Amino acid sequence: MRTKIINIGFAAAAMAAFFAVQPAMAHHSGEMFDMTKSIKLTGTIKDFQWTNPHTWTWIDVPNDKGGTDTWGIEGMSPNFLGRRGWTKHTLQPGDKVTITIAPLKNGQNGGTFLRAILADGREMVMFERPPTQTSAR
Repeated sequence: MRTKIINIGFAAAAMAAFFAVQPAMAHHSGEMFDMTKSIKLTGTIKDFQWTNPHTWTWIDVPNDKGGTDTWGIEGMSPNFLGRRGWTKHTLQPGDKVTITIAPLKNGQNGGTFLRAILADGREMVMFERPPTQTSAR
């Protein structure tokens, strides 16, 4: 009888641990991004947020109507980027850049950061992943 109670207790603890980590797993899911595609965005940095747990880049990209569309690009943490040569000053408002992203699956103006070509020609890489399909905007 004691073994059965211990097994039930262990099963309950395991289930509690599983459900406790679900929000964290969902938060770190890349499911919303289409990692089989990449898009090159050429435009002007509106804002670069060097924040945890993820950096955010906002870029204004000219559209075919003569205006601009603002794209929100999720990046990795400052710690992750710092190990790849990035700083909080790598992207500044007004900088002209070309950013390659894996786009959102839902078609909205956003994605996850892959790399950037800065105005001085430097390439800043977030992820090394060869895309299977690339388009430009």
